[in-house]
Parts: sequence; structure tokens; C-alpha cells
Amino acid sequence: MRFITVTALATLIAAPAFAEGWKEDYQTVNIGFLSGENEQDRLTRTAPLKNHLERTLGVKIEIFLAGSYDGVIQAMAADQIEFAFHGSSSYAAAYTATDGNIIPLLTTQNKDGSTGYYSIITTRCDSGLTSLADLQGKVLAFADPDSTSGYAVPYFNLVEREDLDPTTYFAAVPFSGSHEAGVQGVVNGTFDAAATWQDSALSGVYQRMELKGMIEPGQVCVIWQSPEITSGPLTARANLPAEMIEEITAAVEAFPSADPEGWNFYTSYDPEDDNPTVGYVRVDHDRYQWIIDMRAWLRAQRRG
Repeated sequence: MRFITVTALATLIAAPAFAEGWKEDYQTVNIGFLSGENEQDRLTRTAPLKNHLERTLGVKIEIFLAGSYDGVIQAMAADQIEFAFHGSSSYAAAYTATDGNIIPLLTTQNKDGSTGYYSIITTRCDSGLTSLADLQGKVLAFADPDSTSGYAVPYFNLVEREDLDPTTYFAAVPFSGSHEAGVQGVVNGTFDAAATWQDSALSGVYQRMELKGMIEPGQVCVIWQSPEITSGPLTARANLPAEMIEEITAAVEAFPSADPEGWNFYTSYDPEDDNPTVGYVRVDHDRYQWIIDMRAWLRAQRRG
């Protein structure tokens, strides 16, 4: 009888640890976010998602921020963070940096079912610069070398579709460091134009800056727009437990319906936007292979 009692007790003691599974090894989960906006705004905007994941999963969530896209990419390559929200180009860079040991999981979906966005080139509305022709000999700022919409896509399209060489067509093509910094530089007169992104005419980087009071409405105008870009994915390191990846994927996927108010804050919802971001859909690597190919083209151009 004593043997049965001790065995049963041992089973009961072991059961909670066994039930926790991956959480025993990952009591804190680190999630990286790219430098599309200033650090405090990123922390504020991501707080609802952080709180939702902690409530749902019962683990601590740490938001990892870096001053550049490469900081998040290298943190993932060094196993310093477990998950990260990437743009398409930064996913391609992370895929290369980790020798393919990164898994795309989810991307955002808009109300009309689309899962894309656009690279745009912006100028001050009162600058008189209304076309690419007007920008010849002017300063065009790109956002970051690993930005899809802020560098890779506009550079590729300027060469391949617009038949111009950015390094000679413009007076200079500096990197601003982030999308907000590029737009702010346009407003301040530091740059004549800046590449950034938008989902629609009502939703994008400069529109968010207007909503936050960082710039006055009507100061920034769009003079060029790319073909549609596939939205970047939430990613996981491939060396994580499969159960962990699935549970966190499902928790992020449930965020819009579990906390609609938090979701609206997280996505900077504008009630006047007729095609807002409404949730997530699952994705795989094949969706982003063209971005990897485009980055290879860009590297070849730089070597040339």
C-alpha cells in the first residue's frame, strides 16, 4: 500500500511539470519587432499583444527592440530571441543569416482578403516635387538596408521598371534609419523625398504619424507607388519545440478576436479606412522566395 501511495504521489507531483511542456524551458519568450517607429511608440503599441499572449500562454513575454532591422535579424540568428515580426525583406535576410533555420508562420490580412501593402515615395506637398522626374538631382532617403518597402522594393523597381539608376539619378540616397525618420526628414527638409509604406491612402507610416501628432496632416504627399508587396511574416526559430511554435502561433492568430480593442490599438485602426487589417493568415516560405531572389539581384547590383 505504501508503494502505491508513494508512486501515486510522485505521479501527481510530476504531472504539472509534464503538462507545462515547453514552458519549463521557456518561461520567458522574446519577440522581436523592427524599427519602423520610435522605441517608446513600439512598446506602447505592442503592449496589448504582449498582455494577450501572457494571459493566454501563462509565460512572460519580452518585447525585443533594436535600433535597426539588422539588430533583430542578428538576435534571431544568435538564438537571443525566439520569435520576430519581420518585413518580407528582413525575413529574407534572416533566412539567409540563419541558413534557413527560421519559419514563417503568419501574415496580416486586410478586410478585402488581401495580404499585401505598397512601397511609396513621399515628398512635402508644398515642395513642388510631384513625380520621379522632379526628383532628379534631389535627395531620396531609403529607410534601412533590410527594409522591404523602404529599400529593396523601391530600389529594384526604380532600376527595373522606371529605368533609372538611383546612385546617379539622385544627388544622394542615404538611409534614414527608420520609416518615421525618413518621413520626418522630408517634413523637416533634410530629405527631398523618402521611401516608406502604406496599406492604402488612409493607412500607412505617415498616416500613423499624423494620428500621433508627429506631423501635421496635409504635409506629406505620395508621388510613386510600387506593385503590391506580400506582407511580412511572424517568424519562429526552427530549433524551437514544435508544440511551442504552434501554441504561440495560435495565440497570436486569436489576438484580433480575443481583444478587439487591443487589436485596433495595435494596428492603429482608423474608422474611415474601408479596408483595415482584420487578422492573420498562415503562410509558408514559398510565398517569400521572390524576395530572396530580389535581394540576390540587389547584392549583384552593388557588386557590379
